[in-house]
Amino acid sequence: MKRLIQHGLMFGNLVEISSPALIERYNRALKHLTGKTTQLTDFHIDISGYSPEIGDELGNDIYLNPNGCNRQFILLTTAQKAAPLLNAKFSTSRGILRQFYEANEAQLFALTARDAVAGELANSVYEMNTPARLLDIRRITIEADTIGGHVADAAKLGQLIDRFRSTPDGWRNDLLIAEMIGLAKRTGDVTRVPISLPAMGFEQPNFWTSHFGGLYVFRTVKAPAVISVGPVQDLGEMPVGQVMDLSMRNMVADWLERNGLVEPIVKARGMDSAAVLRQKMDFILVDAAEALELDLGNATRTDLRKIAHRLGAALPDEFKGLARLLSWVEGGGDWPRITSEHPAYFYTLRSRPHADRDLVNMLLSQLAPLDVRQMFITHKELFYASYATWSDRKRGYVADFLAREYQVDKAGARAALFGPEPGMDEAERPEPKPSPTMVDLVGPWGALRKRS
Repeated sequence: MKRLIQHGLMFGNLVEISSPALIERYNRALKHLTGKTTQLTDFHIDISGYSPEIGDELGNDIYLNPNGCNRQFILLTTAQKAAPLLNAKFSTSRGILRQFYEANEAQLFALTARDAVAGELANSVYEMNTPARLLDIRRITIEADTIGGHVADAAKLGQLIDRFRSTPDGWRNDLLIAEMIGLAKRTGDVTRVPISLPAMGFEQPNFWTSHFGGLYVFRTVKAPAVISVGPVQDLGEMPVGQVMDLSMRNMVADWLERNGLVEPIVKARGMDSAAVLRQKMDFILVDAAEALELDLGNATRTDLRKIAHRLGAALPDEFKGLARLLSWVEGGGDWPRITSEHPAYFYTLRSRPHADRDLVNMLLSQLAPLDVRQMFITHKELFYASYATWSDRKRGYVADFLAREYQVDKAGARAALFGPEPGMDEAERPEPKPSPTMVDLVGPWGALRKRS
């Protein structure tokens, strides 16, 4: 993984902690949450305060998430809001933390100036012994305070002030006044600078989780479903309308289309579909070159074309299907019929613009695993697990490509591949309702021909 780290493709944007004062605060929070401390004099933390160096020191990569479903967090600085979330168990966790930080940024800035803030992404499920328990997770609540209890003290001081003001002889109550003074020494003047960090709740209707081998849960679409990475028979009874696994390609494709979640990339508005298809084909050739044990180095598209000529009839079906589609896009071929049974099918799709766009693109990356760029952008956990199994040749090519083509303009690359970020009006709609086209009426790969 050193190559990824050097290119900033792994552990990138983590926040460095080297100040003795911040390390002391972190240790107080860590002791409070886990009963442990670190001896490190510098380390890096993610948006939740998790440190890979401390995880290595403790021999525990989930020391802030021991039960896997109620992640704890330590906030030392509001700069953490831009950091990634490592070892994510749920796809929604980073977004929830970021929303909490942004909604309370002024208060958190003031609180972290004096102490570390600690909290938990809590739900009503504390253990998951069966996959069905995942369906009980519907709302995540965040409650947080400094390790010194400044928020709780401020709330108590506010109550005492109200009591003092409402009691006619309050100024004679020495015990009440002494308690107010003692709390004010820790909180400051809460009448002028209020301290408040209310509990916040976040809905979690649709999400991915790494539990039970990986599951995608969709509950707010027209036809609710659970899609499993592993065999569906391993899940047992699930309280949802439809249960599938990734091997059920026809069922998954039909479900995606019925719920209006995907669109063919050749139909996507404002997308250079020819360029995207060529890049997907390049990645497929890189994987095919693995079988030939070819040295990729900084292989250009011309070099990869030579590999394609060498493979000839042995070219992967994914490559052949995308090549036919590219020929149609460029006006030199017939409309190809690529059904959901074809290995190239899911490479030809992307999510439509809606609130769960990133989740659907994440699912598509598992159904089209040779497109390593989409996998890296939408499903980091799967990318890192896959990267560990590749040869050094493929690792070098992919890392160099991502550093060269993606890192320099992340926002531009995401917009080119997946379109602009969904607006509020799109996020609020339960499902997208684009104007129907002939492709919609007959399915993405019906018997259509491109008109000259």
